[in-house]
Amino acid sequence: MVLCLSGAHRPSWKQTYATTIIESGLVEICLMHPLDVVKTRFQIQRCATDPNSYKSLGDSFRMIFQVEGLFGFYKGILPPILAETPKRAVKFFTFEQYKKLLGYVSLSPALTFTIAGLGSGLTEAIIVNPFEVVKVGLQANRNTFAEQPSTMGYARQIIKKEGWGLQGLNKGLTATLGRHGVFNMVYFGFYYNVKNMIPVNKDPTLEFLRKFGIGLLSGTIASVINIPFDVAKSRIQGPQPVPGEIKYRTCFKTMATVYQEEGILALYKGLLPKIMRLGPGGAVMLLVYEYTYSWLQENW
Repeated sequence: MVLCLSGAHRPSWKQTYATTIIESGLVEICLMHPLDVVKTRFQIQRCATDPNSYKSLGDSFRMIFQVEGLFGFYKGILPPILAETPKRAVKFFTFEQYKKLLGYVSLSPALTFTIAGLGSGLTEAIIVNPFEVVKVGLQANRNTFAEQPSTMGYARQIIKKEGWGLQGLNKGLTATLGRHGVFNMVYFGFYYNVKNMIPVNKDPTLEFLRKFGIGLLSGTIASVINIPFDVAKSRIQGPQPVPGEIKYRTCFKTMATVYQEEGILALYKGLLPKIMRLGPGGAVMLLVYEYTYSWLQENW
């Protein structure tokens, strides 16, 4: 027993910190994945007159449950779970590293947080994009859960038909770079700049609410700003309108096509479920990050 408690067997505070961040991310995925499925379905549907199109958030939940069952809300959940460990590690580790690097340049703190966030998002996107390709393809499948291919089977199918490159397992990379880069830039930049502007509250409860409110606003604003990239990503990585013909290829061309054919609001499809997920989810993630980091530094 003594050996088990000795320093040689005790994990470092950094290991414990990383584990806590990853576990909080896994919980968030399991709770919020149904909203992610609904968001993707809204983003890939093109014609409102299609009888199979969703009319509202409530209608989408009702139709998915009736046709695909409860497990329909968890289609494509394995790729984000598998990506969670490298994704969270890359997001926060690279954010801290970019901040240190930018410390050698004469930049204001506001700009430092923003650029470090952009860098962390771009780095994160490269890691998660193959997982996103598989996830979106599985989420777009409207067959019952039992009828759809397995995650590994679908990934092998993509590799066999289209390869590993920008037309295969890494298609939509530019849109993913835009989505994650813009989100993290706004998310970290807004949170730390606004948090430094609003005085710290001595009451622990009010201080928690201060940080949660700023985190919620950060996730919400970042979601609103980056969603055109998200729509472009879903169109590129999801099923094409005509099987065998690739209509959506590059990020900005896809945005232009969606705008010309469907109007400006089409670039904001799926915004409500996205905000419902990433608003509170973003707040919780930052709070876990900050409080765990502070506690471990004080007590480890």
